[in-house]
Amino acid sequence: MSLHYIFEILPSLFQGAGMTLELFALTLIGSLPLGIIVSLGLTSKIKPLRWVLEIYVWLMRGTPLLLQLIFVFYGLPIAGIVFQRFNAALIAFILNYAAYFAEIFRGGLQSIDQGQYEGARVLRLSYWQTIRKIVIPQVVKIVIPSIGNEVINLVKDSSLVYVIGLGDLLRAGNVATSRDVTLVPLLLVGLIYLLLIGICTYILHKVEQRYSYYK
Repeated sequence: MSLHYIFEILPSLFQGAGMTLELFALTLIGSLPLGIIVSLGLTSKIKPLRWVLEIYVWLMRGTPLLLQLIFVFYGLPIAGIVFQRFNAALIAFILNYAAYFAEIFRGGLQSIDQGQYEGARVLRLSYWQTIRKIVIPQVVKIVIPSIGNEVINLVKDSSLVYVIGLGDLLRAGNVATSRDVTLVPLLLVGLIYLLLIGICTYILHKVEQRYSYYK
């Protein structure tokens, strides 16, 4: 295919990439803080809260994201709960990734020596001051590699939204491929995904360097 054809389909691919990036960014903004909160609940001494959160994590990690996405968009309306396509995708992604992040953060929290908490009490720091100023910075250093893997998975998992008709990057490529009977759009889609993952990998590397002083 000519360069003219490539330049002709790039706008639709970039538009789809914009949708993918929006879902990616909002999912991270929602799921990372939620994951931290859930991880604190998972390590709490309140048994009923811990049991409820463990069931939530078990459900989110034990069922496919695609199934969760279908349930939120097609299943919840049966109970009278209706979401727009993008909002349904965002809710499903946030709930799913928050569960994975919660397990990652829980592992990080459990790796912090109890002496850190005892030292904070000697300094008369409150629980939340201890978490925010002492524990979280160390946990972040520990979990960055695992979080990075999930972030990269999120870039690729965003393609699942095609099942509810959202015009993401992969859907834009599929439309062009079906219309023009050529694999060039899908090759371009692959290159764009590789570029996005490359950018994420670079940023995560910089973040890891930023927290390297906690060694």
